[in-house]
Order: sequence, then structure tokens, then C-alpha cells
Amino acid sequence: MTSTDSGKYLNLAVIVGSVRQGRFGPVVARWFAGQAERYGRFTVDVIDLADVPLPPVLPPVPPAFTPDLPRPAELAGLTRRLTAADAYVVVTPDYNRSFPASLKAAVDWYYAEWQGKAVGFVGYSGASGGLLAIEQLKQVFGELNAHTVRDSVSFPRYFELFDADGQLLEPERAEGDAKQLLDQLEWWGSVLREARLARPLPATR
Repeated sequence: MTSTDSGKYLNLAVIVGSVRQGRFGPVVARWFAGQAERYGRFTVDVIDLADVPLPPVLPPVPPAFTPDLPRPAELAGLTRRLTAADAYVVVTPDYNRSFPASLKAAVDWYYAEWQGKAVGFVGYSGASGGLLAIEQLKQVFGELNAHTVRDSVSFPRYFELFDADGQLLEPERAEGDAKQLLDQLEWWGSVLREARLARPLPATR
């Protein structure tokens, strides 16, 4: 990609939300990252929260009210990558009808990084395909002044859908769902990036 072309691309961060031992999230994230790269309108950065040493204790004042508060040094890489993103896709399972605690911790360490950006979701679980987690995450990101797009990709009974090499056995439906999600992320991500450049978001009180 040349510097001339770089403005045409959106920076898309694909976040692997589960850190549980034996998790399936990286398989799903790799598949979706491949779909996004083939789409041709994104530069893709896969952020695996298992590689991030998230501090177990949050600061006493929420980041929404202290946007300039320095974060722990171990979060420097995550901060840089989230800041650079124009849009996000969160890859999440359902854990006890909700989303992983690791994902909530990562979300809660930040505020300004999410504001005015588009967020999409790819879910997987045994029964709901991650939809229970996704519905709750839409409320969380709405509180952070992000825009969650309507459609998502869902893999119920994911363990029956992928082969041993992480490839979908019947990819057509999921690829169609991924394109629909990427269409929405590309539109909203582009519009919101232009808006952020033209007019800063109002400060939060």
C-alpha cells in the first residue's frame, strides 16, 4: 500500500476477547481477519488480549473523566494500537450468558479511544453463537459514545463448523455475513473518521 493509497484504507482492529486456556477465539479471529484483508478497504491489526498484561485493578477515576491520565507502562502497546484504529471488530464467546471479564477490563481501561468510532462483532458459542454477549456489548460501547453497527457474524456450535485447520466446512453463509458486516464498518468507519477530523467530539462531563 502506497502513501497515496493510505487515506483510502481504514485501520481495523480485530480484538480477540477471550483469554481462557484452550479458547477458540484466535481461530475465529484469523478467519475474519482474512475476510477483512480480502475485502480490500482495511489495514487489519489483530489484537489478542491474551498477549496484553491487563492490570487487575482499574484507576480510582474512570477514564471518561480523566482522558489524560497516564496508563500503566504495560498498556502502552495496546493504547497505541487502539488509538490508531478507525474501527473495531470484537471477537467474543458467551461465558455464562455474557462476555469475558478480560474483554470488559480492556474496554474499561479506555474511553477516548472508542469515541466516535465504529464497532462490529463476531460471536461464537455452543448455543447462541455469541449473540448474548454481543447484545450486552452493544450497550457497553453505546455508553462509550461508539457506534455499533447493526449486523454481526455468529457461529453457533462453532466446533462443528470449522475443520482441524481452522477452515470453515461450508463458508458461503459466513462469508456473506462477513461482507455485510464489513460493508457497514467501511461506511460508518469512513464517515466517522471524516467527522472526527472535521469536528472534535464534545467533551464528556
